[in-house]
Amino acid sequence: MEVKEIQSAIEGILFAAGEPVGVERLCLALDLDRSTVDTVCKRMADNYSYERRGIRLVRLETSYQLCSAPEFAPYIRKAFETRRPARLSQPALEVLAIIAYHQTATRAYVDQVRGVDSSYTIGLLLERDLIEECGRLAVPGRPIQYRTTQTFLRSFGLSSLDELPELPNMPPEDGQITMEMQAAVERLKATEAGEDLAEVTEEEIEAAARELAKSEEESGA
Repeated sequence: MEVKEIQSAIEGILFAAGEPVGVERLCLALDLDRSTVDTVCKRMADNYSYERRGIRLVRLETSYQLCSAPEFAPYIRKAFETRRPARLSQPALEVLAIIAYHQTATRAYVDQVRGVDSSYTIGLLLERDLIEECGRLAVPGRPIQYRTTQTFLRSFGLSSLDELPELPNMPPEDGQITMEMQAAVERLKATEAGEDLAEVTEEEIEAAARELAKSEEESGA
């Protein structure tokens, strides 16, 4: 297959899927090795961006997905007359940051860090598909564990969790979140389930960071 034909085939597969497609599935469908598929997808993504096309090809860990370009979100919302989704609250940002950096976390752990009950906020993040259940902890009561989703990666503009900003001066065994979470939540502004998440203001980010820092100091006292 020529490169142009491969690009067209990948574009058709991703468009028809409407959701992330694993690179191994693409390799199987096209009878190509992973290196070739990754190279072609990277070229396609660069072309979409360079030509300022209305769609983008994004990589989500080991999957690829077509989505609308965020800069054209106002026109897309107007065309479909969709409501601007509610802004993520400060508690939601706190819980999301804790789960994102800890990978995985139970509700009890999140409650311990924040110092308040987080059941409602976790439910909200589950509804938005920013987090998901990923098994149960092998302790009495078997509490549910949570992790972030591919929607979270797409919303943050990340290809994988490895791209999360590092937390300096934080030992690996320490799951507490410091004020460095600001660098991550600052980027929460892209598309979730076909709609834009409202942009998080610097004031909200700083407030969430201060609240987390305060709760860590209290829990460590």
